Amino acid sequence: MGKKMLFMLLLSLLLFAVGNAQTPLEEVLTDTTGPPVPTSPSNVYVEDKPDDDGHGVIVRWDLSPDDGAGMDNVLGYEVYRSDSPDGEYSYVGMAIKGSDEYEDQDDSPIKNGVPNPDFIETEKTYYYKVRSMAAGGIFSEHSEIASGQAIENWFHSGKIGILVGVLIFWSFVVYFIFKARGGKDFYVRPLAGINAVDDAIGRATEMGRPILFVLGTGTAGDIATIAGFTILSRVAKLTAEYQTKILVPVNEPVMMAVAQETVRTAYLEAGRPDIYKPELISYETAMQFPYVAAVNGIMLRERTATNFYMGVFHAESLILAETGNIAGSIQISGTDQISQLPFFIAATDYTLIGEELYAASAYLSKEPILVGTLKAQDWGKAILMLLLLIGAILISANLSFIRDMVTVNI
Repeated sequence: MGKKMLFMLLLSLLLFAVGNAQTPLEEVLTDTTGPPVPTSPSNVYVEDKPDDDGHGVIVRWDLSPDDGAGMDNVLGYEVYRSDSPDGEYSYVGMAIKGSDEYEDQDDSPIKNGVPNPDFIETEKTYYYKVRSMAAGGIFSEHSEIASGQAIENWFHSGKIGILVGVLIFWSFVVYFIFKARGGKDFYVRPLAGINAVDDAIGRATEMGRPILFVLGTGTAGDIATIAGFTILSRVAKLTAEYQTKILVPVNEPVMMAVAQETVRTAYLEAGRPDIYKPELISYETAMQFPYVAAVNGIMLRERTATNFYMGVFHAESLILAETGNIAGSIQISGTDQISQLPFFIAATDYTLIGEELYAASAYLSKEPILVGTLKAQDWGKAILMLLLLIGAILISANLSFIRDMVTVNI
C-alpha cells in the first residue's frame, strides 16, 4: 500500500469520527473552560479560644453554598492572617471540606532560636480572611475581613468537675478535723504491722539487743519519709521507756537533723531526756549501695533484734531484708513504692502496704489533723466507688450523664 493510499485511509477515519461526535471538533479544540470557581464562605468572625492561656483564637464562618451533600466543588478552606486590616495576609492553615472553623493557636514566641511568626499575642487584634478551594487549585475570592483577640482565661470551665470534687473533699477534711479536735474517737482499722510494734520492742528489750530504724533512701521531703518520722517518734518513745538502744542510720543531712529532733522529742515526752544520745542517729552516705552496705554492717555487728523499714525504698529493699533475716531480726516494713512491696512482703514479717504507711502515722499519733484527713480520704473513696458503680450501671443502660459530669476537658 502506497503512502498516498495510507493517508487517504487515515483521513477517512478522522472525518467519520468527527461526524459521529456529539461535540463539534472546533468546540473541542477551542474549549478552555475549567472547573467552576467556588463561592466564598460568608459571615466570618473571630472569637477567643476558651479555657486557654490567652494564645489562641477560633475563626468561624458559614459554609460556601458549593459545600454540601452531593457537591464536590469545594475541597477545603484556606485561612489567612494579618496584623492590620490593610497589611499583608499570610497563610496560617486550612480546614477540610464541611468544616466551619479553624483554631489558630501558638504560645511560643521563639522557635528554633528565632522569632516565631505564628505566635499569638494576648489581647492583640488580628485580622483574618477565608477563601474556598476547589479541585485543580482554583480558589474563590477572599471573604470579608474579620478581627478578634486572644484573651487569657481565669477559669477553665472544662474542670468544673474537679472543682466540685475538691470542695467536697475539703468539706470532709474540715468537718472530720473539727470532730477529732472535739474529742470524737474515730475508728481506724487495726494494722498488723503496727500492732506488732510493742511486741517487737519488748523482744529487743528482753534480748538486750538494739533496734534498727531505717528511713529509706528517699529525702526528708518525701511523703513516705514523713510518715516514717511519725512512726519513728512512737518507736523512740517506747524504746526510751524500756531503755532500749535505737539506731537510726540515714542517707541525707536534712533527714539526719529531722530524725535527731524526732528522737530527742520522743525521749523528752517519755521523761528520759538524760539517756538520749545524738550519735544514735548517724549519717552514713548519700550513695545508695554504699549506704546499704553500711546499714547491713550495723545489722551484723550489732545483731539488732528488730528492724524497721519505713519510707522510700528502691533496689536495696531485698538486700536489707535478707541481711536482717541472717541477723535473726524481727522485721516490720512499709513503703509506697509499689515495685518494692513484693520483696518486703516476701522477706519481712509484717508489711504496711501503700496507704497503710500513711494510715499508720494517724493510727499511732492520734493527731486530730492526721485522723481527720484519714477519715476524709475514706469518705472520698467511698463516694468515688459509689459513682463508679452507678456510672457502670447507667452506661450499661445507655445513659451517660454521670460520665459527662465527671469528664475533664483539658
